[in-house]
Amino acid sequence: MVSHSESAADIRPADKVAWRGIVEKYRQPSTIRALWQLANTFLPYALLWYFMYLSLAVSWWLAGPLAVLAGAFLVRIFIIFHDCGHGSYFRSRRANDILGFVAGVLTFTPYYHWRWEHAIHHGTTGHLDKRGTGDVWTMTVQEYLESSRWKRFAYRLARNPVVLFVLAPVFMFVVMQRVPSPRADPRERHSVWWTNLAILCLAIGMNWIFGFVAYLLLQLTATAVAGAVGVWMFYVQHQFEDVYWERGDDWDYVAAALQGSSFYKLPKILQWFSGNIGFHHIHHLSARIPNYNLQKCHEADPLFQQVKPLTFLDSLKSSTLRLWDEKARKLVGYKRAKQIRKEQKERARSGPRPP
Repeated sequence: MVSHSESAADIRPADKVAWRGIVEKYRQPSTIRALWQLANTFLPYALLWYFMYLSLAVSWWLAGPLAVLAGAFLVRIFIIFHDCGHGSYFRSRRANDILGFVAGVLTFTPYYHWRWEHAIHHGTTGHLDKRGTGDVWTMTVQEYLESSRWKRFAYRLARNPVVLFVLAPVFMFVVMQRVPSPRADPRERHSVWWTNLAILCLAIGMNWIFGFVAYLLLQLTATAVAGAVGVWMFYVQHQFEDVYWERGDDWDYVAAALQGSSFYKLPKILQWFSGNIGFHHIHHLSARIPNYNLQKCHEADPLFQQVKPLTFLDSLKSSTLRLWDEKARKLVGYKRAKQIRKEQKERARSGPRPP
């Protein structure tokens, strides 16, 4: 069985070649499946807003749960947006770009700008020397121990579950996505401005229909739910105990996919709302596989099924893992960092051993 603690050398060279042929047929988009997915995702999302409008005349206690459910559908819309960014949802590049822009407006995410940053993520996942773009801030134990007190405080604050899964998602989707990166090219920067304009037009229309306060509260609720679920999914896809990290030439693309990306085995209803993205090891092997083909590809060959699944209960442990221990080759908590610091101080006090 392929565990996430194995090194790239433990994956047979033949397997590294074989996967390309296995995934090829699953890279082909299906217009029928794509359109059906659009129908069972975007139409219910629109209907939920209609029912929210009707329910406001009765009680906020009816509108609130509908907004939460709308947030769940936003997660599924984001997965479709994500596939469009990889050019995998439709055969037509133009269709992908148009749908990607529309889905990006609904999820408050600029299409081309996000696509650029996400491409960097796919090319650097599990690479210790290329952290910092499209990933969760992760320090090694030694980096943490050598950091200033302020930097350690900032890191602990950023990795706090309340900040990471409640506050940060809202800030990221509502505020951060409104400003382009200074490193972005003109098309990516313009994507941000056009998305902002479209969101403004949408907000004005919804304010006119719902009223300012009602729309604000309902939209923030849906966005907060979608953001929290989305960030959690992204977190556990690359933050688990036996995850893969390497430096320099030791980094390997196939190992980073099969060992550095989780197979998050969810209940069927959660798998549906998350657009099969729990088969993340397959997605990182080939980002051109649309979400509606991920499970079929996973089940197509024993190579993929050997990846140890991460269950929902197992994933809860991931929130306590904060630092990468390069010697033990696993994610650890702050307690392990304190132990290492204590050991280093004891060695320093005892001085060099006599020959």
